[in-house]
Amino acid sequence: MPQNVETTTLRDLLCASVNAELVGRRVSVCGWVAKRREHGEHLAFVDLRDYTGVVQCVVPGSLDVRSEYVVRVTGTVARRPDGTVNEKLATGHVELTECDVDVLSVAEPPPFQLDDRVDIDEQVRLRYRYLDLRREKMQSNLRLRAKVNSSLRRSMESQGFCEVETPLLWAPTPEGAREFVVPSRLRHGEFYVLPQSPQIAKQLLMVGGFDRYYQIARCMRDEDLRADRQFEFTQLDLEASFVTQADVLGFVTEAVLDAAEAATGVRPGPIETMTWKEALDRYGTDKPDLRIGLTLHDLSSAFATTDVKAFSAPTVKAIRVPGGATFSRARLDQLTDQAKSLGAKGLAWFRVTASGLDSPLDRFLNDDERTAVRGVDGAGEGDLVLIVADEYERACKVLGALRLAIAAPPVSEGPYRYLWVTEFPLFEGVDDDGNLVSAHHPFTMPHLDDLDLIENDPLRVRSQSYDLVLNGWELGSGSVRIHRADVQSRIFKALGISDDEAQSRFGFLLGAFRYGAPPHAGFAFGIDRLVAIFAGEENIREVIAYPKTQSGTDLMTGAPKAIGERQLRDLGLRLPPKG
Repeated sequence: MPQNVETTTLRDLLCASVNAELVGRRVSVCGWVAKRREHGEHLAFVDLRDYTGVVQCVVPGSLDVRSEYVVRVTGTVARRPDGTVNEKLATGHVELTECDVDVLSVAEPPPFQLDDRVDIDEQVRLRYRYLDLRREKMQSNLRLRAKVNSSLRRSMESQGFCEVETPLLWAPTPEGAREFVVPSRLRHGEFYVLPQSPQIAKQLLMVGGFDRYYQIARCMRDEDLRADRQFEFTQLDLEASFVTQADVLGFVTEAVLDAAEAATGVRPGPIETMTWKEALDRYGTDKPDLRIGLTLHDLSSAFATTDVKAFSAPTVKAIRVPGGATFSRARLDQLTDQAKSLGAKGLAWFRVTASGLDSPLDRFLNDDERTAVRGVDGAGEGDLVLIVADEYERACKVLGALRLAIAAPPVSEGPYRYLWVTEFPLFEGVDDDGNLVSAHHPFTMPHLDDLDLIENDPLRVRSQSYDLVLNGWELGSGSVRIHRADVQSRIFKALGISDDEAQSRFGFLLGAFRYGAPPHAGFAFGIDRLVAIFAGEENIREVIAYPKTQSGTDLMTGAPKAIGERQLRDLGLRLPPKG
């Protein structure tokens, strides 16, 4: 008997398990009617579908079933007659003959076809998600997700990690994204929140001696939705004690490569690493898409003494667009408008020709400046050079955005280019009160070589934090945590957080640290995003069973909905009058 035979009370096989080895055997299969065709009054054909595939069933006489009826078919496995083989089906060389059909459930005509041959309005798909899930694409996506989850669990356990579930009802925290709030019925006026991540809980597990923790964690953030973001998301979350940044990168790399191999059948090579400064300098972003060849080049020294006002700025950055000299003036104006919308004062463009440069600005350049423009990444005839002059980060980020607008392929399109980005700034700027702002969170360990800069030049302090990027999507982030009281005190002081405020906001974590906190570090990455790329999808909704729309609604259930007065009273809540 084949290994993929499934025996239950109602069926002997899954549809795709019907094969030539079973010819002559009488078997039962169950599923949904995909198609029904009648040949006169004496013969009917039914294509029966379950999650594994389709098998053709030949039924003597007429048959009163329609598409999506749920049936049990018992028949004899036979080879298809010559000329009727269907090479498109895994079962296309065989069929079930002399079939008896038991109707297990009748079905109304579905509101859309379920065979993936037509495009379906997404609103309709989400309203009838239970039908959409029957489609081959959704079956494949969610089963791929299960395969990835399984591989991640095996990988983490093989590396000595222990799976621990952390609470879904948690204390409100002042850090990070906006939280979903849950009112307490037993303590009116007090609230839980749904966790944005298990961050503090997993650090407490390190204090508790668990050494290596992981969890496939459900997290919630009340943020605007987009292609790579939902209210609810799932991440591989991990934390480990007595480790360095390099150790964590090693753990996560192993898990991600295991997942990639399980999903694609091919194990990627080693993951590249670059610093945040290198990523910004070369690609204009902290999550560069390495599939795009365009890189940023610095022309600041060439324009240091320029007389051209457009280039009088601390930083002058440029990119070469191969073949971009064919861009129309309308396309160049569109790129200029985009640059301005991102904060740049403008965008300079130069078409490279056989005789020189074609640009409204060319006549203002001296020979050395022309040579510098033509030298950007070996620019040649037919290429386009784009230049932004501004403050360093703005010049880089504007050109980084234009680079994507010009050349970015779909995120799910191969090849898969993974990248570790390290050494992010510890602080991202200063708030209105003159206090520094954490780029990650206030428990991120500074780079040890930069400790002396915390008080004197804090914006130059690098952190021991790191992101994992795939094809321009940030999969996740993590950091080495502060476990030393003296370093934590200096960071709080730099952030303008007093001892009383620190106790109020982070008291139970700081209290735990007084009882012996080991050096520890962690990471979390989004499983939804990883699976979407593996599945060839551009939106994570396609790999989530019951997603929300862009406006945050669930079209299938109608959520969010109002609740009744009795429930409001039980929770001690009162809504303001409408209008």
